[in-house]
Amino acid sequence: MMKIAAILLVTLVTGCSAEAPTPPAPTAAAARTGPDVEEIASPAGADAAEPFLSAARDGVLLSWLEPVPGGKDFALRFARYRDGGWSKPKTIVQRADLFVNWADFPSIVEDEKGTLFAHWLQKSGKGTYAYDVKMATSTDGGATWGTPFLLNRDGTQSEHGFVSLAPLRGGGVAATWLDGRKMAGGGDHEEGHDAGDMTLRYATVDVKGTLSTDFEIDPRTCECCATGMATTSAGPVIVYRDRSLAEIRDISYVRYTGTGWTQPSPVRDDGWKIAGCPVNGPQIDAAGDRLAIAWFTEANQQPRVYVAFSDDGGATLGTPVVVDDGKPAGRVDVLMLDGAKALVTWLEQTAGGAELRARRVSPGGVEPSSRIADTTTARGAGFARTARSGPDVFFAWTEQTPSGKKIHVARRRI
Repeated sequence: MMKIAAILLVTLVTGCSAEAPTPPAPTAAAARTGPDVEEIASPAGADAAEPFLSAARDGVLLSWLEPVPGGKDFALRFARYRDGGWSKPKTIVQRADLFVNWADFPSIVEDEKGTLFAHWLQKSGKGTYAYDVKMATSTDGGATWGTPFLLNRDGTQSEHGFVSLAPLRGGGVAATWLDGRKMAGGGDHEEGHDAGDMTLRYATVDVKGTLSTDFEIDPRTCECCATGMATTSAGPVIVYRDRSLAEIRDISYVRYTGTGWTQPSPVRDDGWKIAGCPVNGPQIDAAGDRLAIAWFTEANQQPRVYVAFSDDGGATLGTPVVVDDGKPAGRVDVLMLDGAKALVTWLEQTAGGAELRARRVSPGGVEPSSRIADTTTARGAGFARTARSGPDVFFAWTEQTPSGKKIHVARRRI
């Protein structure tokens, strides 16, 4: 069973990891970006973290969590970048019982009709891992939000999270998430966290919060690695870290074919055997039927970041390409740039800590990597995220300093 690392509770902040001890945080100067990267002012408040970026119809959306001064509340907020600046930040939800986690964070996406869909995690009981996925929608650009609703509707006080949302043709979103309903209430290990199998589920959600096709995709997955999802012409493709009975935790994917879902298949047989969750999930992006899947593995004690391409919506995958520079820590993201290339970001360990790096990759090879920003592998630095708007790629990441946290945003021309 998974051995949970020490839990750090700050209000209701937990860590789920089998990582090595957290290295020291960098100094404030470590936010310096690469020479071809333009840092832009962040709309997030003091000590904000857990940024998420997504492409919108006109610009990009940034969401984040920040503590509310004078109390125990956290607020999920967002802003839109367009026409060279940020909109005024708006609050989606503010509560004292939000589940705030360095690796499992809220998101916001916009469907093709302009409806905004946001998700967050909210405590459902006293157990450390008792929390649900809540969602809300907005049809007026985020000025107002509808009544929050549950994504998972099993009614168990168990772990639900690591959500990926993807807009669907005709409106609404597809949602996939890790669901611990089979782990609920069982045993003496971390309040039921490892007392059963984590599962992967999928549903579609409309503007009214109506769920359709809610069902189980995979009955046994890694417990706390991020999921990824993209939509091709046939339908969604989901990537996630699987878990075999022998504790092989490689990346699997499933795809919708128009008549149903395929069985889970490995993206690559890495053979990474690990007795705990590495908290290092895959990501995917698609342009039409062209898609790219990026992931981290440490099979045979050799850390690697790979990307694999498909020209047919995932029916077949090409030979994986090595992306990293030799000492990766993972935490990947990926964007399709055009019909042939993808941009992969990851953390690369350095003598001074770590760098957020990016590299253009195609099935035929890789271009030189570039430094986006100095950072750290500390948990507080979280996961950097990317999104594209026109000719620009936007990057968002958290700087962890001895005095607190700060969200940075930068952009670079493709």
